[in-house]
Amino acid sequence: MTLLQDENYRAELLADLQEDYTKFFTVAERELEGISKTKPVDQYVRLQKIGQGTFGEVFKVRHKSTKQHFALKRIRMEQEKEGFPITALREIRILQSLNHENIVCLKEICHSPPNAGNGFKPQFYLVFEFCDHDLAGLSQQIDFTEPVKKAIMKQLLTGVFYLHLNNVLHRDLKAANILIDRNGILKIADFGLARTTVASIRPDRPTRYTGRVVTLWYRPPEILLNDRHYGKPVDMWGAGCIMAELWTKYPIMQGDNEISQLNLIINLCGSITPEIWPGVERLETFREARLPQDIKRHVREKLTPKISSVAAVDLIDQLLVLDPSKRLDAEQALSHDYFYEDPPVGDLRSFSKSGTSYLEFLSSNNARGRMLQGANRAGIVRGPIVGPGQQVNYLSGPSVMHPNRRPPLPDDNSYYERVF
Repeated sequence: MTLLQDENYRAELLADLQEDYTKFFTVAERELEGISKTKPVDQYVRLQKIGQGTFGEVFKVRHKSTKQHFALKRIRMEQEKEGFPITALREIRILQSLNHENIVCLKEICHSPPNAGNGFKPQFYLVFEFCDHDLAGLSQQIDFTEPVKKAIMKQLLTGVFYLHLNNVLHRDLKAANILIDRNGILKIADFGLARTTVASIRPDRPTRYTGRVVTLWYRPPEILLNDRHYGKPVDMWGAGCIMAELWTKYPIMQGDNEISQLNLIINLCGSITPEIWPGVERLETFREARLPQDIKRHVREKLTPKISSVAAVDLIDQLLVLDPSKRLDAEQALSHDYFYEDPPVGDLRSFSKSGTSYLEFLSSNNARGRMLQGANRAGIVRGPIVGPGQQVNYLSGPSVMHPNRRPPLPDDNSYYERVF
């Protein structure tokens, strides 16, 4: 029996849909269906394409009157046959409910009228504050000082704490989705996969969420094992991966597929067993998979040559815990000794105002050459499928990584899987 043939699950799904549409109705009617009530996009001049969000292109634009720069995200409508995509409605609702300096700010919603160029369908755009840098690119240009690394992590964890306090799961934390503006303020961005946590209709049936979330290299083991009842710890795993990346400069586990990624996690974090992770045996994927056994945990061993701070290594180690129930939450991470030892937390304004905007750097003609030069200096191994007893050194050794290669994104082909 497939998941959608399960009457109980379909009832939960339809109830969740109804709840979402009820909450979305006012926003959708006022801001989206009422085209005359949204501002025309032609008040902005497109300067360049700066990225590809989860469900839409992103452009750097300039407001014609104020001359201010913004980020303009075009919402993909091509595959939508029944109106405005629910994923974008959810992103809008979540962003409009949030107000924190470490969360990217949605300024307004714009439209372009139907014409031959867009298949006679109106196009909608989300206008965000513009940030010059993303963390993935900035870390390749600059060797962060210890105070700056500490400031990045404190602001990131503060933003995650705010999200979780408001029952929002980001579900795609990665270095490329962490922006820094010219005032030295870090912003968590791209809420295309985010959603609010909801209480289950039936207490004996916890709420199920899609497994098609989180970019592969930052995907936690519970999602790779198809745990559909995950929660806030999925974001904390991503935070741990990002923190390690501040020293390594590139993602520390770069699998080519889900099996490869799970093997890389096991070789770094140790074998997944019921003794280490009580209850994991209830996951069907764990029971069916032939996972490597007797692999010891090597997080501290692999990180210590790269990271001089014992407290920093300990924090990463506690964020990259296999059992999600034992992973530090955002509040616990912010209280860790790492943030209270010398040197003190630094200021991001000094480097955020200097140099070329990485978003512009990324789209320049010589970007690929510069990134390939970075690959030769990186020394990180990616993606082999590892069997029992094989040891892979992710944090040193000959470079076989291609930094211009993007990690596999969550699949959005299935409507039900993509939304929930």
